[in-house]
Amino acid sequence: MKYERPLLTGKLIQRYKRFLSDIELITPVERAGEIVTAHCANTGSMTNCKDEGAKVWLFDSQNPKRKLPLSWEWVEVEGKYKACINTARANQLVKEALLANKIKEVHVNSAECLKSEPKVDEGRLDFLVNPKEIYIEVKSVTLLGAEGVEEKDNVGYFPDAVTSRGLKHIEVLMRLKAEGKRAILFFCVPHEGIHEVKVAEHIDPAYAAKLREAMAMGVEVLAYQVEFQPNPQGQVQGMELKNPLIVNI
Repeated sequence: MKYERPLLTGKLIQRYKRFLSDIELITPVERAGEIVTAHCANTGSMTNCKDEGAKVWLFDSQNPKRKLPLSWEWVEVEGKYKACINTARANQLVKEALLANKIKEVHVNSAECLKSEPKVDEGRLDFLVNPKEIYIEVKSVTLLGAEGVEEKDNVGYFPDAVTSRGLKHIEVLMRLKAEGKRAILFFCVPHEGIHEVKVAEHIDPAYAAKLREAMAMGVEVLAYQVEFQPNPQGQVQGMELKNPLIVNI
């Protein structure tokens, strides 16, 4: 995916009320020092991705009808890794990769074979690939490391908070698998520092137990890392789903 225009940069002051963030602009230079409020499209805890003073990137929708025309997109973690905190981008990236057949485990015959948000039970999953009836639920992984857990570097964890909704998605995937369909939990990793994905048992043990149960009955778990693509002149920026990662559940 490519952004329609160059991203603004700034310094994070605070994220609050879940969907709001105050940011001091750095660029464009004519707005340097201006304090703005941007929409934060992330319902998670954003652990390690909302540190005060961190460099951030914003997209300006230039939509006068939006109450908050600016959207917080990226953050620099530990002063060296870019991470995309806009969770809506995960589905967009996975959809582009599926249509381009860049996810080697899933083949999509044509755009007509890929359906977004198929209705399942009382809710929806993210994608359905026909005619083979492959159901895919996408999760965004941005939690690098775990406090109190001894681990090697570059390990990302999911979830970053207790998630009853995520637990329900696993149960739906298990039911679909029991009915003879392919069911995939897909971890999209828009974080340059994460090279391996683990279930965050220390955060949500019920989710970890259910995921292991699902895998034992054949639910597939995949993880791919996102490549950030800043133009050398900073004029066009984007992201692309690139490399498969180790999944250690």
